[in-house]
Amino acid sequence: MKSLVLVPTETERLVLHDGLVSATAGEPIELCGFGVVAAAARTMAALARHRPERVLLVGIAGAIDGHLPLGAARRFGSVACYGIGVGTGVDFSPAGAVGWPQWPGDDGTPTIGDVIPLDVLAADARAAPMLLTACAASACAADVQQRRRLFPAAVAEDMEGFGVALACRLHGVPCAIIRGISNVAGERDKARWATAEAVAAAATLARDFLSES
Repeated sequence: MKSLVLVPTETERLVLHDGLVSATAGEPIELCGFGVVAAAARTMAALARHRPERVLLVGIAGAIDGHLPLGAARRFGSVACYGIGVGTGVDFSPAGAVGWPQWPGDDGTPTIGDVIPLDVLAADARAAPMLLTACAASACAADVQQRRRLFPAAVAEDMEGFGVALACRLHGVPCAIIRGISNVAGERDKARWATAEAVAAAATLARDFLSES
């Protein structure tokens, strides 16, 4: 099955490349860019260029409320979007909550709300956790709690997943997301992060994904 592997940053790509190159068998490992807007735009372009049968986004993420240990990796069952809607802080409401779908549906494409299901094995679907994509990373515990209030099922935070998943949904291409847990969401001191361990764990899960028929 032809796969397209996307990573957000050059730093992640450089580290992941050696761990994935044998599993990709020459298939592309491309940058999707940093943040939800760049990720959506770059994914649309990559889908048109490569026409893959499936997409895998790999990178790092922050654990929400300690639900996932540092240095671990997870394949997610769904991805939600925080930051597109109405208001700020405690007054923020996601787009769907005020009646605005992220995409209303047109020309046979499905309506897309604030949560997009991801590609997981049927046996793992119930246990696969939710990833929350934020337009800006949490800066403190208060940010995390506000996001968790609106999306209580989310266990990790990233900044690209929803954009990649939305582009794939519009193209009708299955999308999987694997993230290594590099830090606790809201922790901005990188001395407390476990980036190397997180990327290594993500690469291991990604190889397993790429070996799936």
